Amino acid sequence: MPEVSPELMSVLSTPWAVAIAVNSVLLGSAVIAPKKLLTPLGYANAWVLGVLLWASFGWRGFAVTMLYFLVGSAVTKVGLAEKEAAGIAEARSGVRGPGNVWGSALVAALCALGYALLRSPASVWGGLLVLGAVASLATKLSDTTATEIGKAYGRRTFLITTLQPVPRGTEGAVSLEGTLAGILGSIVLAVFAWGIGFIPPLGVGICIVAAFVATTVESLIGATIEDKVPGLTHDVVNVINTLIGAGVAMALGRLAISLL
Repeated sequence: MPEVSPELMSVLSTPWAVAIAVNSVLLGSAVIAPKKLLTPLGYANAWVLGVLLWASFGWRGFAVTMLYFLVGSAVTKVGLAEKEAAGIAEARSGVRGPGNVWGSALVAALCALGYALLRSPASVWGGLLVLGAVASLATKLSDTTATEIGKAYGRRTFLITTLQPVPRGTEGAVSLEGTLAGILGSIVLAVFAWGIGFIPPLGVGICIVAAFVATTVESLIGATIEDKVPGLTHDVVNVINTLIGAGVAMALGRLAISLL
């Protein structure tokens, strides 16, 4: 066998090369799997996202994103038949497309890109960008879990702006069951991120608080102006939701640094 040159080995061992290899293997496995979680374009966009996250944050950032994706997809399937019968299920029976991919993870991707561009990722800003990425994903998982569990099991559903009873699935509606499930979703993701050494212990509480604040604002947007303002689609609202979660977490993280 011909020897591999040190230069080629150096290229093949770079974070970007590893990211491309890992995500290509996962993409191939997903494409041939009988059960689809994404549309073909959704898989292509997820590949781009996965490469960026792995190359920037390493395997930990990628793992946190995969946890969000797997848990979010799973809760979407909860009570799916009943939700489809009521006309309140996600489109395509929960199979995600490109809009869902970037609506959920654009903010995390931007945090990853900022982290990769820093000359000193171990700096204060590096840590805050990691915290922002985790908080954005915790926010989206909280939102998805609250929505899907609320649709399936919410006994009494209220519009967040008026507290008047409304049918399950109404934009801006909240329920006790959904709210508790949403909080649990953010806890699961934040604890996982801490458990693999991606964020510090204090970051767990910060991400949970940020997710709760952001999902509350998202419900207010859904109850008032979503789909009523031109261009304010559900995917755009998701970006706003996760941006708020990341922003609150980074602000709290910066405050904590100044006080400690």
